Amino acid sequence: MVKGDIETGNPDQLYPGMMESPQMRWAFIGKVYSILSIQFFLTAVVAALVVFVKAIPNFIVNSGTPGHAVYVVIIILPFLLLCPLYILHKHHPWNFIFLMLFTVTIAFAVGLSCAFTEGRIVLEAAILTSVVVVGLTAYTFWAVKRGKDFSFLGPFLFASLLVLFVFSFIQILFPLGKLSHAIYGGVSAIIFCGFIVYDTDNLIKRYTYDEYIIASVAIYLDVINLFLSLLTLFTNTD
Repeated sequence: MVKGDIETGNPDQLYPGMMESPQMRWAFIGKVYSILSIQFFLTAVVAALVVFVKAIPNFIVNSGTPGHAVYVVIIILPFLLLCPLYILHKHHPWNFIFLMLFTVTIAFAVGLSCAFTEGRIVLEAAILTSVVVVGLTAYTFWAVKRGKDFSFLGPFLFASLLVLFVFSFIQILFPLGKLSHAIYGGVSAIIFCGFIVYDTDNLIKRYTYDEYIIASVAIYLDVINLFLSLLTLFTNTD
């Protein structure tokens, strides 16, 4: 009887040995995915606006120094917003205000990436991202239910992310061509797939109930970075 319980688990529990209330954890998970739904909807709207209003990408490309300055601000601003977002992530309504500002700035950058990419490639990357995210999320819930733990991925993913940042910096200084960009896109896509599993595992087990903003930001960035990585891969192998 004990062996069966270990293998199948309590149907009300998300993972074996769960000590907290399953209902409260499910409520927390539902809240995070509700926030993520709003973030992705807002991202799609803002990105579509950037793509279809041609004056926006044209200004970035053709206006010279002002356009380049705006582009640099768009790239840097999300990192700057992460600081107050982290500090105020438990303070309502400021946590949601900074979360929406953060989402809009990321969406603007995503829109610019899509604006300079063929529509077919954007659609392919979006479809594949959706399938991978749903598949990995379902797998993680299934595996955690059966006692799997993915916390060991943390150090490896951190080291991999550090390598990606250094490699990106090297490519800025010394462009290495389309093949290098394709390899970068493929490797980073695999890394962010790992992040989706890792952060979903944290969502199920480790985030406290008042860390819904932090959990939402983590998974949101995983998905956005996966999409951008696939966009890079498809663009340079087309």
